[in-house]
Amino acid sequence: MARRPRRNHSDDFKAKVALAAIKGEKTLAELSADFDIHQNQIIDWKNQLIAASAQAFANPKKDTEPQVDLKKLHAKIGEQALEIDFLESVLKKLGRFNHKS
Repeated sequence: MARRPRRNHSDDFKAKVALAAIKGEKTLAELSADFDIHQNQIIDWKNQLIAASAQAFANPKKDTEPQVDLKKLHAKIGEQALEIDFLESVLKKLGRFNHKS
């Protein structure tokens, strides 16, 4: 018996097969014949979908917010304050600084 070449299935196809397995309207043998996929593969995809289902309800804000390093930000603010002070002093010496506060 010759082996079939390795196939790569799309994520949509995997989800479709896994959802059909979860519904339970057909047996694994029927799903296997319908989708031309081995029963063990259907079980694997079904288990992966169930395991990842909690992520569907995760708070997306927590995942998308970048971590802020306050020490780096404060250091940058300090550097910029020093640069501003230096530039102000140079401009004052040149007589071109008019600070109105």
